[in-house]
Amino acid sequence: MNIEVYCDESCPETLKDKPSHKYLLLGSLWLPSSFRSKLKQDIKVLRAVHNYHLEIKWNKVSPKYLEFYKALVSHFFCSQDLRFRALVVESAQIDLVKFHSDDAELSFYKFYYEMLHHWILDFNEYQFFLDYKTNKIRFRLPILKRVLSNASLSSSVLNVQSIHSGESIGIQYCDFLLGAVNAKFNNSVASDSAKAEIIRHIEYGLSREIGPTPKSMDKFNIFRILLQGGW
Repeated sequence: MNIEVYCDESCPETLKDKPSHKYLLLGSLWLPSSFRSKLKQDIKVLRAVHNYHLEIKWNKVSPKYLEFYKALVSHFFCSQDLRFRALVVESAQIDLVKFHSDDAELSFYKFYYEMLHHWILDFNEYQFFLDYKTNKIRFRLPILKRVLSNASLSSSVLNVQSIHSGESIGIQYCDFLLGAVNAKFNNSVASDSAKAEIIRHIEYGLSREIGPTPKSMDKFNIFRILLQGGW
């Protein structure tokens, strides 16, 4: 099967400015390539029904657009072809000097590797699309492709590339879901806000609060990595 994976991040500045947020988060939306056209059509219908014509983003969630975003949550849970995985890193545990050559950008892509490679299954083909960002070292994505390929010899990593979120429904969808996880972990929304209502809607679909999950949970998976060891 050919799998497409759309990725985004929240609070990457914590790698350099740890007091700004408690957690760094990376997110990924996984779907069969054969489902991409239907996903686009589904979103087109939701936009028309709710008269929503903006880019899909967590930061766009507001009382005015609440029903659209609640419908998007319902769409996610009703679709057997969509899976979401997030990596959550406590910023205070990150030791750039000891483990990452004092290089925040290097640590960022190491964490991307940790999020992605555990879900690469044998005998599939994968294409990874990351939200565009400017890197000081231009070969970061080819290196990520190489290490993912080397760790997954029974599968094929066809591509790792960056694209602008405005050009990708998949990255926009991921931004929205990851934003909810970020808000929950970093406790960044008021309990009476539209964003809090979206979090509650997601938790209703999960039948549990948003939080760390077992590796076996493959619909809405949250990997809270413990960098200092322990259970």
